[in-house]
Amino acid sequence: MGTGAGGDATEPADLAAEEAIVETLKHHDVSFTLISEESGIKIFGTAPQECFVTVDSLDGTTNFMHGLPFYACSIAVSRLPMLANVYAGTVVDLVHDVAYTAFEEIGAYRDGKKIQTSKTSSLDDDAVVGLDLNTHKVKELVPKVTALIEKTNHIRHFGANALELCYVANGLTNAFVDLRGKLRTTDVAAGFFILKEAGGIVTTTENQALNVKLDPKQTLSFIASGNKKIHKQIINLVKSTC
Repeated sequence: MGTGAGGDATEPADLAAEEAIVETLKHHDVSFTLISEESGIKIFGTAPQECFVTVDSLDGTTNFMHGLPFYACSIAVSRLPMLANVYAGTVVDLVHDVAYTAFEEIGAYRDGKKIQTSKTSSLDDDAVVGLDLNTHKVKELVPKVTALIEKTNHIRHFGANALELCYVANGLTNAFVDLRGKLRTTDVAAGFFILKEAGGIVTTTENQALNVKLDPKQTLSFIASGNKKIHKQIINLVKSTC
């Protein structure tokens, strides 16, 4: 189906999922600006500046195409097209029919039940850390994360980053790290917000707050953790090799 606005190949499933989201919003007479990995930036309704809807209609497309049961739909709503302005988000696990949602100052939820991040405060405490190494520049990346891999007993990557962030939010895993500079804000806007509302923390490798443009071409690197203590350990391990 060609190449999407974010630069990746577009599959029919990606477009079908995006169309379903757009048609649902139009059915409810919502005016919005769509920020999509597939279609780019489009406006709908009479007042499209009222809200910005950042969508990854099918997070984990490769998993979906291979029949691997780990993929999701990610939607973030913001007042402005900036990551810090997101005020609501949802990531729907399309395999297990589970919806993660969050609302500003109200908290994060899994199927309507409030969730919070893990209190595990050390990588030595049987922590599970997600790490995305999916890049052709893996030889450049591995030295940056070697110390983290050596210190962590359980490294994982499931292939749908928005949903992996929700696993951290739900306390199922303890952190998720992506230093590739490849992931787009459309992939993680909702996941970041859900994690923060659940009590987690997301920063750059320099432990600075993330506030970048919501755009299908905007990429970023990040460290996302369940709490400040384990976050500090990961920051120190990554910084020691950067």
